[in-house]
Amino acid sequence: MVFSSIVFLCIFFPAVILFYYLCPKQLRNFFLLLASLFFYAWGEPTYIAIMLFSTLFDYCNGRLLEYFEAKGKKDTCGRLVLAASVIGNLSILCFFKYTDFFLTTVNSLSGSEFTLLGLSLPIGISFYTFQTMSYTIDVYRGQVSAQHNLVSFGMYVCMFPQLIAGPIVRYSDIADEVDTRETSFSLCAAGMHRFLLGLGKKVLLANQIGALWDEIYSLGASDQSMALAWLGALSFTFQIYFDFSGYSDMAIGLGEMFGFHFPENFCYPYMAKSITEFWRRWHMTLGSWFREYLYIPLGGNRKGSARQVANLLVVWFLTGLWHGAGWNFILWGLYFFILLVIEKSFLLKWLKRLPAVIQHLYALFWIILGWIIFACDDIARLSQYLKWFFGIGTLPFNQLALYEWTTHAAFLTILALASTKLPAKVCGAFLEKIAVKTGQPAAFWLKSAWCLLVLLLSMAMLVSGSYNPFLYFRF
Repeated sequence: MVFSSIVFLCIFFPAVILFYYLCPKQLRNFFLLLASLFFYAWGEPTYIAIMLFSTLFDYCNGRLLEYFEAKGKKDTCGRLVLAASVIGNLSILCFFKYTDFFLTTVNSLSGSEFTLLGLSLPIGISFYTFQTMSYTIDVYRGQVSAQHNLVSFGMYVCMFPQLIAGPIVRYSDIADEVDTRETSFSLCAAGMHRFLLGLGKKVLLANQIGALWDEIYSLGASDQSMALAWLGALSFTFQIYFDFSGYSDMAIGLGEMFGFHFPENFCYPYMAKSITEFWRRWHMTLGSWFREYLYIPLGGNRKGSARQVANLLVVWFLTGLWHGAGWNFILWGLYFFILLVIEKSFLLKWLKRLPAVIQHLYALFWIILGWIIFACDDIARLSQYLKWFFGIGTLPFNQLALYEWTTHAAFLTILALASTKLPAKVCGAFLEKIAVKTGQPAAFWLKSAWCLLVLLLSMAMLVSGSYNPFLYFRF
């Protein structure tokens, strides 16, 4: 089940919200756990046992770490528990996500014929694995207390708003809200507004431009041109942003409705003036996780330039691999590693001397090029598409390119504006003016009416059975 589906919007979500608020507060965690398990089982009944095992495994690890801390055995037994947690979680993730990729690579390099396991990837495993691992690490570090209530811990791990594709919510982010949290009409309304705007991003923007990317990507060499390759790359650039940030908005909004405050995951990344800045704005919870639990423990930038480069290589190789079992994802991670090392070495200080618009264009070029690597999961296809992108072996322009550019020019302009702060600033200023002139309730109902319109338009698109993929299911 996905948020942008009729079943979720018309049946699951209204029922869960209604019963959640009717539940006594002491039973809300249990109800939310049951609802989350049903949500997961709807799309992945086979692998629900893996998620439950991960939950119980790290619940026990947290309790053991607390016990050994009290007994003064943190440096001996505590380290063994922590190692077991990290190795156990990563082993499960690697087995399901990378076994066939490893076997395929070995077969292609050695000519062997190892039989692939044909395992399907458990939905959300990359996200909940990182969440449970961060919990045991934080308990070991003394940054959070171990959760004694298994139901409360299970609710944290399995909570459906952030289960499938994040944001990666560390236990420390919501530790104070797991057992005791406040709900109110204003918080629920704010969450609903955030959810509906995220739904609009996904259905009205990402889905529509994503269909164009699929159309261009599937074209044969005789129909391609450099202009079409650029349009396709730009389309995927917008699709992945509005798809993933829309999902994050929906997750954060749902969290607010249940009384949680999840961390932000995006901060207008396409407004960045460098690749360094882009990665401070894109998928911020993943970047924070790798920084906190890998880059800094490896030494960060504290042990000299050579060690920093080595640490960045490890982080970005694993960042690419985390996104998927494919060589394009590894290349994508290493691509950004190279760019970031170049910027940190000398380029950033030169960039800052250039006009802001040049800095933006510089960053956008490398971002768009990176998304081509990310999107093309076949290396041969990637090589061919990059040639078209740079005008090698194809026409600069053709009749189909003229048609597609003119047809989608207005929509691309809307997408470009929507990926900046401008709409939020304009709408915020307008609502503030309305509130001053007619009162806060008028501004609230005006915003609610706009969100209702977004919902109706999104529902119309979904009912019509239009293109509705979800990019981050495969991660």
